Amino acid sequence: MHIVIMGGGKVGLNLASFLISDGQDVVLIEKDYEQSSKAAAKLDAVILRGTGTDAKTLEEAGIQDADVFVAATGNDEANLLACLLVKDYNVGKIIARISDYHHSQAFKEAGINYAVSPELTTANYLEKIILRPKIADLVVLGKGDAELLDITVENEKIDGKRIGDISPTKQYIIVAVYENGNIIIPRADMVLNKGTKISILVKTDAIKEILNKFT
Repeated sequence: MHIVIMGGGKVGLNLASFLISDGQDVVLIEKDYEQSSKAAAKLDAVILRGTGTDAKTLEEAGIQDADVFVAATGNDEANLLACLLVKDYNVGKIIARISDYHHSQAFKEAGINYAVSPELTTANYLEKIILRPKIADLVVLGKGDAELLDITVENEKIDGKRIGDISPTKQYIIVAVYENGNIIIPRADMVLNKGTKISILVKTDAIKEILNKFT
């Protein structure tokens, strides 16, 4: 994929590094001389001095052929303007970083469907680890209305139950069972035992209830 990133700060630089190591074609736009020099020294990518709020710079970055554009600066206004300009080039996916969650509505109204806050995401993740210590790992899905949880069965009421007798429901579905580190697609006749690790796709508003049910 051809990916254009605006912003060579910590977020943009790390994202570009991950994508390049994955074999993606990345162009990084950064207006600050020091930051762009740092990026050029670290990344095997084209680094453009400039800003994504300028159509000429975007076209030099190959925005017309881009599959993804990411506005990753710490300036919400600049990110929004750049995304609006990029919309004219029919880029497949436009992603904006937002620093102030109060601005998220402005991005939605502008038609930017992928507006994310690395800072808020990290805070939310830490909050869930603190408040839900029995969860081994979690992934937030959709618009935040569902989560994929890795948990270990501890409740004796679940011990010996057939998966088909307790899953799926309107609130959750058991999507994987782990045996000796291997993932097994669950069958209705499989029996859960105390100590078995499972993955559950669950509606966010039912998480507390489901954790109580299994742990």
